Amino acid sequence: MAEKKILLTQDGYDKLVEKLDYLKSVRRIEVSERLKAAIALGDLSENSEYDDAKNEQGRLEGEISDLEAKLRNSDIIQAQAGSDKAMIGSTVTVRDVELDTVETYMIVGSTEADPDNNKISDESPLGVAVLGKGAGTVVQVHAPAGVIDFEILDVK
Repeated sequence: MAEKKILLTQDGYDKLVEKLDYLKSVRRIEVSERLKAAIALGDLSENSEYDDAKNEQGRLEGEISDLEAKLRNSDIIQAQAGSDKAMIGSTVTVRDVELDTVETYMIVGSTEADPDNNKISDESPLGVAVLGKGAGTVVQVHAPAGVIDFEILDVK
């Protein structure tokens, strides 16, 4: 079975590459040095420093493997210049019709989602609602608090 494609913006792809490089070039060396120091303490059967270092090494290698798989199975999505429809890579400004509040979000793949920095997943309720829609459209978002109407003000 083929692995699911990971949708990333160029910025998201670059950040994953940067993180992978850091883990391989810096963290691997740090963990290796920690492991060597723990081994130097002697008796490994009752050496908690050794056990901790081995566990950390396992987590690190798992994270490296996960990042490599994501990068291997990624598609870089570029927002199409001049498109007036929301898609992955688009920046969308919406207004909550009831509260009359305005927010701007970038639509990204689920791997890059970071709501604290206004990056929402294409799989999130708002992301799903705005995909393929243009400015002037009112969309309904099904949220835990109920249905919320948002007007799309702008798509870039």
